[in-house]
This record gives sequence, C-alpha cells and structure tokens, in this order.
Amino acid sequence: MPPADLRAEFLLDPDIVFLNHGSFGACPRAVFERYQEWQRDLERRPVEFLARRLDGLLADSRAALAAYVSADPDDLVFVPNVTAGINVAAWALDLQPGDEVLSTDLEYGALDLAWDHVCRYTRARYVRMPITLPLRNHAESLEEIWAGVTERTRALFLSHVTSETAVQLPVEELCARAREAAIATIVDGAHVPAHIPLDVAAIGADYYSGNCHKWLCAPKGSAFLHVRRELQPNVHPLVIGWGYKDDATFLSRHEGQGTRDPSAFLTVPDAIEWQRQHDWGAVRERCRALTAQTPARLGLEPTGPAGLQMVSMRLPEDAPANLQQRLYDEFRIEIPVFDRSGGRLIRASFQGYNDDSDLDALADALDAIRAEA
Repeated sequence: MPPADLRAEFLLDPDIVFLNHGSFGACPRAVFERYQEWQRDLERRPVEFLARRLDGLLADSRAALAAYVSADPDDLVFVPNVTAGINVAAWALDLQPGDEVLSTDLEYGALDLAWDHVCRYTRARYVRMPITLPLRNHAESLEEIWAGVTERTRALFLSHVTSETAVQLPVEELCARAREAAIATIVDGAHVPAHIPLDVAAIGADYYSGNCHKWLCAPKGSAFLHVRRELQPNVHPLVIGWGYKDDATFLSRHEGQGTRDPSAFLTVPDAIEWQRQHDWGAVRERCRALTAQTPARLGLEPTGPAGLQMVSMRLPEDAPANLQQRLYDEFRIEIPVFDRSGGRLIRASFQGYNDDSDLDALADALDAIRAEA
C-alpha cells in the first residue's frame, strides 16, 4: 500500500508532518476502533467482563503477543509501558549496599531516574559507561560497556535500541557474557517490537520489557515484561492486590491489580494482525531506506549506522536553541530535538505513513532556518 494510502489509515492530523513516531507511536484507525469496541464491551457488562471473562481474554492476548516475540505466554505479563516494566525488574533484584548496576550514558532519562531512586533506596550504585558516538560497530560498544564490570556488578541494564541516540546495542552478546559472570540482565526494549526482529528467548535476558504502542502501533498503555521462569517467584507488580490471594502465581499477581481498563492489552493481537495484512515487512524496508538517506539529505552526521526506522543526527553548534519549537510553529513539522553533553541531536522517525515528501519538507525547513541565520 502506498504511503499516501497508509496515511489515510491513521488518525494523525494531516496538516502536520509527523516525524516523531518514536516517541509515542500512532494507532491505525481500524486498530483504534477495535480498542474502542473493547471499551464499550467492558462498559456494557462490566461485571461479566472483568470478573468472568478477563482471565481468558488476557490469556488469548498474551498467547498472540508471545508468538510474535518468540516467548512462552506464561513468561510474560502486560504492563502499561516499559518504564513500569523496568521498575518492576529493578525492585525484583533485591539490591544490597555496595552493589553496582552497570549501564550506559545512552539510556532513556526516565529510567535513569528510576535507577537513581532504587539505588539511593538500597544504597547501591548506578554506573553509566560512556559510549563513543557515532557508534561504528557492535564489537566496539560491547567492549566499552563491559569495561565497566567490577566484582561489585550485580546487574546490567541497557537499551536494545536507544531512544534519543537511535542506535542498536549488542544485547544478545552482553546478556550471554553477563550470564557467565552471574550478572542479572535487564533490557529496555521500548523501541523494538515491530521495529526490528525480536526473539526474546534468543536474547536470553533475565528481564526484557517492550512497548507495543510504539512501532507495533497498538493503543497507548500496552507493553509487556518478560521474566525468566526461575526468577518469577520474586517478581512483584507495583500494585499489590487480589492477585496475591490463595495460590498466587506470576501471572495472577500481575493481572490482579485492582480495577483497570485492559482494553489496550486486549487490542495487541489486532495490531499484530493489522500489520500482517498490510505487508509490514515491506513497509519497514521502505522506511529503513528513507532513514538511510536522511543524514546526507540534511547534511548532518548520524549517531550510528543505518538499519533502523529512526535516525539521530548531530546539529551544528549554531542551530537555534528553539529549533524544535520553530519547526513545529513555522513549518508544522513534529520532530524532537535532544540536548546532550556532546551536543544537540535531532531525531527523525519514519513509519509507513511517511514518504520522500516528508523528508523534503524537513530538509526545506532546515535550509530556510539556516539561510535566515
């Protein structure tokens, strides 16, 4: 399906050049309507839905998602977002004073804050290893991260695909090394499902959390946490409730958290099926090709090699401080700009509704701002 036709399938404002799918995603009209159908079904018969049907509905949804990410459905639970999933994993570690959690300086800011909080509470230490950008290859980044391991390293936390810098890290290799060294592994897969191939079992992380609302285009509030089976007895949700009654299990504890709307969770299979029907493998390839040509088209240096549907690029020092706001206010382009210690970055995300005209609009806007300066 051509990009123009796909654009009509989404609810995005047609007056906005949307180059920020990576932040919150976007839900196709048909998937969103199915989401609303679940909500109406819940409101029509709330007791029947929540008290009698929900366990079976969640099991069906987990089964579809587990098949998609190559996992056992009994080893994953739904969470509202990856931030929640990583918080669950962080508390499950039972960190002790003097323990170290090894990470990188490329992680998502909210989770840096979460680890800072957990480590302050437990008197552990959060260690962020600097990663050289532009990232040239996996071998180099692997050694830079592993150089931070000490006899006190208790856990390794890192992103599969980083958020601001949009680079892929060698999580499978690092998880294998960490397992040999008896180091727990926690992976932030927020940008992975439906973006790059995901085989949770092959990665071998102790804890892996991924978003469905981003590249899979499911409704907001749909994500998962996968936990190795032998660790599950010590993994507790952020809310303790009915799931702890009687013979509590990993699934019951995480699914019995009080009254909440499960509609986003239940719509995940519809998002998977919608992308399958729209030949999303071909769509991804087209988006990757568009991403690969973006740095040269804009005259900017990328932070890493091509291969994803989003690319971050270094901005020149004289770029306006209010560049993101100007691009939106003056040119109706939605795209994020990030401030980092090594300089500011602009990140373009391409989804099926984007095409060359969107990249041209961004290039023309940046040229106009440069000319004005």
